[in-house]
Amino acid sequence: MSRARIRLATAATAAALAIGTLPASAYAAAAPGAGVSARHHQHQPQAETIRQIPLQGAVNLRDIGGYRTWTGGQVRQGLVYRSDALSKLTDADVTTVSGLGLTKVVDFRIPMELQYDGADRLPTGLSPTSRPVSDLGLYGTLVGAIGSGDPVVQEQMLGGGRAEAYMRDIYRTFVSSPENRAQFAATLREIADDRQGPVLYHCTSGKDRTGWMSYVLLRALAVPEDTAERDYLASNTFRAAYDARVRAGLKQSGRMQNPDLLIPLQEVRQDYLDSATAQLEADYGSFYGYLTQGLGLDLRTLAKLQAKMVR
Repeated sequence: MSRARIRLATAATAAALAIGTLPASAYAAAAPGAGVSARHHQHQPQAETIRQIPLQGAVNLRDIGGYRTWTGGQVRQGLVYRSDALSKLTDADVTTVSGLGLTKVVDFRIPMELQYDGADRLPTGLSPTSRPVSDLGLYGTLVGAIGSGDPVVQEQMLGGGRAEAYMRDIYRTFVSSPENRAQFAATLREIADDRQGPVLYHCTSGKDRTGWMSYVLLRALAVPEDTAERDYLASNTFRAAYDARVRAGLKQSGRMQNPDLLIPLQEVRQDYLDSATAQLEADYGSFYGYLTQGLGLDLRTLAKLQAKMVR
């Protein structure tokens, strides 16, 4: 990338991030119509289609491209993919994934998840990069709760709003943990590198760690906040049938009398995401502060990300 192009992209990035991180009151003040809410005026409904790639052994593989940005551009397709774990891919799935032309796969799972669920099945010549992001022991808690087979223990561990509180705590640590921030930042730097080919990142369900990574990336590309939230919440649609089968299987096997205790852990929810963004604002003041101070991304890197990912 030429210096002139980088300078131009840097200026555009700074402007886009400034617009995208203004407080809602600023939009309300500028809005031509006092009766329209700031959030509704800020983000008009989008007709963009979320691009899922159907597989048999994974249900949440998507291309993050196609979304419109505040700058009037569009996120390029075929460069970044988000997914759930790839350990159960069929041979046909591996062929499909091979067709994506991936040059890097980033795995946010912790060692315990790998131990129980297995390593990714990937096309020949492609090896995953392990970049674990903490789940605050959630996976171990789930294994213990289900393994106990005791409905009283399961209720004590997951009932009464405890599962929801656990999820909110996890999302806060996406922002507050230096180790977690380092993993997300490293992934963004790789995506921004114009020498890096198509990248896929994933965790176990492709919804929390992967969901936060995708939300941050889309917002950094000046995709409207409501659109980034819609992409995040879409995991509920893609995972619903699979997660329902898991609950039915646990009940049928006798391991859980009330498998609905798992629903808050299986779903993504707006208040989980809000916990992370509230932590972001408390620690760094704004989304731009989180990118530059929390993740340590300079304007040159953000400009390269824009130039590569937005057309």
